[in-house]
Amino acid sequence: MCRLLGYSSQTPTTFGEVVGENFNQFVKLADDHCDGWGIATTDAKSADLYKEPVAATKSANFKEQLKSHKSKAALLHLRWATAGMAINENNTHPFTYQDISFIHNGSISPFDCLNPLIDKKYLSLAKGSTDSERYFLYLLTQIEKHGFVAGIKSGLSYIKNNCTYSSINMMITNKDYFVAACVYNQNKIPDRFKDSPDYYHLKYTKKDGQVVVASSGWDQKGWLEIPNGSLLVLNGVEQQLHLKQI
Repeated sequence: MCRLLGYSSQTPTTFGEVVGENFNQFVKLADDHCDGWGIATTDAKSADLYKEPVAATKSANFKEQLKSHKSKAALLHLRWATAGMAINENNTHPFTYQDISFIHNGSISPFDCLNPLIDKKYLSLAKGSTDSERYFLYLLTQIEKHGFVAGIKSGLSYIKNNCTYSSINMMITNKDYFVAACVYNQNKIPDRFKDSPDYYHLKYTKKDGQVVVASSGWDQKGWLEIPNGSLLVLNGVEQQLHLKQI
């Protein structure tokens, strides 16, 4: 299980700038979600990626990478590995392909249940052993068939209705769009967080040409909740935000 944070901005910025003084509270969540961290930023041609299989709070590189990753869109992931999943760089989020970046919180089981639905050219890109990476490769398959937003919605709908999962919460960006999905089973909150009924909740805030979306567990006063079973779609160029049912 993991913590997710992402933003889209009309001007290049950093996580610290866009989130503000409470950003350190989010980073503190790495005390529990301590199996890795990663940052992906997107420009017009490709996604820039940096990740490590260590806790963000114990990384000598984390703060420096935060400062150097300045972009109009970015994703940050704090990983708490699903039981039995290896802790290594290949299993650490984000996952990227060309200008597309992806992060996930939750589990889909069995981890390879989507393999038969993934185009072979994408499945061949798999480097790790996680359900999350295969989730991403499946979405790439659907994006190629239907386009970016329609493909994401199609893929999410299939997983929601046909797979066993705790949560398929995710964020995905490319040069034109920022998309976040909130889809989870409330009765599958990890035992460690049974006293946090909002563990899988995703919230967002929008101001001054910036949209930020994040997992729970820190001060998000004034933020709005993405309803369970919904997709937040933001056109990064026009900053038009829509909530869609999946």
